[in-house]
Amino acid sequence: MFTLKTLINVYKEAILDGDEKTISEVESMISIVENEKNELAQKLSTFSAEINSGKEKYIRLQADFDNFRKRSEKERLTIRSDAQGEVIESLLPMVDSFERAKQQVMPETEKEKMIDTSYQGIYKQFVEILRSLRVAAVPTVGKPFDPSVHEAIGRAESQEYREGIVIQEFRRGFIIGDRLIRPAMVKVSTGPGKRKPTVATEKSTTVAGLDDR
Repeated sequence: MFTLKTLINVYKEAILDGDEKTISEVESMISIVENEKNELAQKLSTFSAEINSGKEKYIRLQADFDNFRKRSEKERLTIRSDAQGEVIESLLPMVDSFERAKQQVMPETEKEKMIDTSYQGIYKQFVEILRSLRVAAVPTVGKPFDPSVHEAIGRAESQEYREGIVIQEFRRGFIIGDRLIRPAMVKVSTGPGKRKPTVATEKSTTVAGLDDR
């Protein structure tokens, strides 16, 4: 089979010799070679396009997979957070009971004091478990009223706190991370009003360990 270079040399000699037959044959062969070249170029172009399309599909597939992985992780964390929140919420009445007992029980005898110490030790362990789960008490007295974490069940004048500040807590509120588990029930100041001879400052109970954030 003639190479393109050989055909060109034969073509030149045919032109110099005036060999019309050879010139026609060579031109025909050159045309065939040119057509094959164009076909190969077209196939190469198509193949390159397919490669680029494959790369784009791979990139899209990779992006879809990354998005799926992120969604799955987010859903997993949400499910876990919801489950934790439900469990902790079910335990909050126990916290309330511990706090009420702490305020109401006044041990007098040595035996009662020993029982109270044991009781408070159990409560301390319970609080440590809650803290390990990132549970914290919602700040209340002295803080601005925040409807996202506070539930106002009363308003009253206060010489100590300006309007809009929480002055009393009726029930503790709790959060886990940035999520509210239960709002705190509070009373909110309406401002000083008329000054009275004596003012009894209302304080809230404290959940040991959960107030330190």
